[in-house]
Amino acid sequence: MKEAISDQILTTAGALFYREGIRAVGIDRIIEEANVAKATLYRHFPSKDHLVAAYLQARHERVIRSLQEVVDTQSDARDQIKLIFERLYEKADSPEFRGCAFALAVAEHGDSERVVSVARTHKTMVRDIFAGVMARASSRPDQAAAHLSLLYEGALATVAVGRDPKAVLVARDCALSVFDAASPR
Repeated sequence: MKEAISDQILTTAGALFYREGIRAVGIDRIIEEANVAKATLYRHFPSKDHLVAAYLQARHERVIRSLQEVVDTQSDARDQIKLIFERLYEKADSPEFRGCAFALAVAEHGDSERVVSVARTHKTMVRDIFAGVMARASSRPDQAAAHLSLLYEGALATVAVGRDPKAVLVARDCALSVFDAASPR
């Protein structure tokens, strides 16, 4: 089945935005690489701002689906935390990994309320997933979830700057310590 034109544009733009940066990639480049007419791109995405927000929304849905899959397939809360960080390590251990797409987008395009809103929603939902895991294991799930989400975000930032994916494994170990401390013995 042929990919829808809007998906084709979004896939092309998303790869370019993540690899090269939002400001570095112009609309003409996206049009050329997606092999679409300018009018076609603007029919689907009225502005670059709309395209960036759509790219982030698609990425958000993929990440949340992946995190939710861990929660749905692992019954033990501690194993869920461990696997979430191990999957992040697998992503971070790639030469293409540049860090958190949402933080990168806000750093480059933070003047766009549309972009910032998608990024904030994403960060809140990641924290909510940790809160859901901790709700079954802790009497103070909000505090533990805040710690876990900071470890997750910190791992993303540390790998982006330091280029060492092992930082995610350190964050995993810290996250498991947070989990153990928050869970009744």
